[in-house]
Amino acid sequence: MLQRHTATRYLVPLREGGSLPAVLDTDGGGLYVAKFRGAGQGARALLAELIVGLIAREAGLPVPELALIELDGSFARTERDPEIQDVLRASHGLNVGLRYLEGAFNFDPLAVGSVEPQLASRIVWLDAFASNIDRTARNPNMMVSSDALWLIDHGAALYFHHNWPSVDETSARSPFAAIASHLLLDHASEIAEADRHMSGRVTPELIAGIVEAIPDELYMDAPSGTEPPFATAAENRAAYRLYFERRLSARASFVDEAREARERRLASAPKQQGYRK
Repeated sequence: MLQRHTATRYLVPLREGGSLPAVLDTDGGGLYVAKFRGAGQGARALLAELIVGLIAREAGLPVPELALIELDGSFARTERDPEIQDVLRASHGLNVGLRYLEGAFNFDPLAVGSVEPQLASRIVWLDAFASNIDRTARNPNMMVSSDALWLIDHGAALYFHHNWPSVDETSARSPFAAIASHLLLDHASEIAEADRHMSGRVTPELIAGIVEAIPDELYMDAPSGTEPPFATAAENRAAYRLYFERRLSARASFVDEAREARERRLASAPKQQGYRK
């Protein structure tokens, strides 16, 4: 599922990202936007990036190619910015890259216009399933390249894994109230169809293959001063599998929440007023 490349050049930081992603060149793999394990929420943000990105890809949604990016100990040693140096120094080893989209620009509904209802509905389903608190007007986390829409930056999804002791069957089966703020909710008029399509592709078997494809190193990394949430990578993988199995079995909770949130939003939208002479 994942190619692995070694970074060869640090090209430019993307400072609009809170965790200082950057465009890197690699050894024959081309350009990637790298997300670093030494920034932000560390390796767990990278796990969310990989798990949700691979789910989206296997469900037929548009996600840039994902890859594992290796940074050796000498990488970017000449970088002058101390903030960037700190991030890179803490990121030696495996990181995550998304294929760089040449000429891409941030999605703006006012400039781009509406998104096709089928695609919008499937994206809403994905984000409700993955508890993605982004994809809002403030953080669209979508790009447009060659007239196509691309989903990026899933590091804020799966927020449950920052506190594994609180995860139980009830939390895994809960609806996702934050879907009410989703940027594409107005366009998601085919949520029932999206549920049929996505649940047919996003299966426990798919989840098992995805969590197995991610290297042990990312599961066992933990922020400085803390311990990994599980003793082994195998236990970590098992916890993700169980969480997603429970969530899929109770998907009506988050599907109904998305549908009802859309109805509430449409009902509260200002009505156009007619005028008489």
